[in-house]
Amino acid sequence: MSRLILALLLGVSLLGACDSRGLLSNQFGDNRSAEQENNKIAQNESAISTEESQPVLTYWAELNGNAARIKPTFQGVPFFQEWQKRTGVSLKFIQPPANQAREALNVLLASGELPDMLEYEWINFPGGPEKAIKEGHILRLNEAIDQYAPNLKAYLAKHPDIDRQVRTADGSYYMFPFIQANDRLRTYQGPILRKDWLDELGLEVPETIEEWYTVLKAFKEKKHVVAPLVFLGVPSPLFGIESGGFIGAYGVRKGFYLEDGEVLYGPIEPGYKSFLALFRDWYAERLIDKNIATVDTVTLDMSMITGRSGASLWNSGAGIGTWLPLIKNKDPKGALVPAPYPVLNKGDRPKFGQLAPAVGSSGGVAISSRSQNVEQAVRMLDYGYGPEGHMLFNFGVEGVSYEMKDGYPSYTDLILRNPDKLAPSQALAMYTRASYFGPFVQDVRYMEQYYALPEQKEAVKLWSNTGAADHLLPSAPKTEEESAEFAAIMQDVTTMVDEMSLRIILGIEPLEAFEGYLEQLRALKIDRAIQIQKQAYDRYMQSLAE
Repeated sequence: MSRLILALLLGVSLLGACDSRGLLSNQFGDNRSAEQENNKIAQNESAISTEESQPVLTYWAELNGNAARIKPTFQGVPFFQEWQKRTGVSLKFIQPPANQAREALNVLLASGELPDMLEYEWINFPGGPEKAIKEGHILRLNEAIDQYAPNLKAYLAKHPDIDRQVRTADGSYYMFPFIQANDRLRTYQGPILRKDWLDELGLEVPETIEEWYTVLKAFKEKKHVVAPLVFLGVPSPLFGIESGGFIGAYGVRKGFYLEDGEVLYGPIEPGYKSFLALFRDWYAERLIDKNIATVDTVTLDMSMITGRSGASLWNSGAGIGTWLPLIKNKDPKGALVPAPYPVLNKGDRPKFGQLAPAVGSSGGVAISSRSQNVEQAVRMLDYGYGPEGHMLFNFGVEGVSYEMKDGYPSYTDLILRNPDKLAPSQALAMYTRASYFGPFVQDVRYMEQYYALPEQKEAVKLWSNTGAADHLLPSAPKTEEESAEFAAIMQDVTTMVDEMSLRIILGIEPLEAFEGYLEQLRALKIDRAIQIQKQAYDRYMQSLAE
């Protein structure tokens, strides 16, 4: 992180953190004991850990935040207990500190003491997964998948488009992937506003940038809201709107995208300057949270729940699903409403919006080249792609976290109305992996129940109505040389983009500094990075044509 951003982190005040379980108290009610339910699937845990005939494999991963708020370690999470029980493999978990996976992995790789399995964003490994294989960190999985992973092998054979996205440029499989094949699963984030405030002020749900300005100004002046618009500013500035919120109204996004078969990088396009001009004005009028560079999920939640903010960009589940019951608990008239991604002209269809790739960058599990338990590791990871594993990863244990009703896996009250007052997102993270990622194929039936509120269902429908699919770059693998060069360029480019964007928005630099910033990005070889992305994309498209 740059000195500027560090200084901002130190220089602004943050909202105090609070106990998340306390916040969620009284949200649901039930007389059943969650501990009793946990015991149903944990009763054989001690036998698993002591049985000498079973291998003990090491598994390196960061614990999902929703689960970590309830149980601090993997072994305390019922899902991971059941996974071990069903596969007959005991796991010893190595858990890096929260939000420090990249730094912890570097230390681990340098030590040479590698676990059997490593869950990480391998597509973003410096030099790419090819380099990780070549340097002896992870195993090339082609032969192992062919011999020991019949479920994944069969799935990839039926889905050649997915198959091409989980291999390196030289055709090497390197991970057991997280797959979101159903398009309905891939959009889950967008603009959210306080509907009760809109109604009180006689305002409609905003569609254009001008209408958004009117709403935010009314929230500020008539509702006396401290930070009318709030969104995530970590792990990088503007993180919460990178998928297209507000930036997309000017025909660009903060990253790489496709335009008529060509690869473009939004922060060097004219539309990005127009966006910076907009947010510079809004920040000066205090329509955006003054802590724009340091808003984390705790701050985001508190701002919306307490009424410190009235508009945001966040998820249907973790946003609407978490905020709305708590808002109503404080004010029965409180209401939220989703809004379409902003455009410049009324009636236009948003060009960009949040759309996850079919193969997620997170949740991929590689096997260490040092592992002495390759067959056991592969078979365990392959379990998630088979029929039984699919149900466990998406729905948990039948009779505990779900019941079959007319052939449909319906979540029980343990998930949807948790007796320990856990939010559905937290309960799901305890008993399944459906609400985040991992080595499995996500099931759309999870979403149909997780998004139980009418506001959530409307949100997904509304946010999906964009042109994002036409501009999304697929997970096209780069060669080892391309990955290394691309990573080196983008490390400097990203730092420059984040720093200058923030400096212009905060008024530290004049808007005219944008021209000099463009020159610096050219000097940092952004054009070469675009070229590398285009080469990878062209190879991917060629493979589809073959």
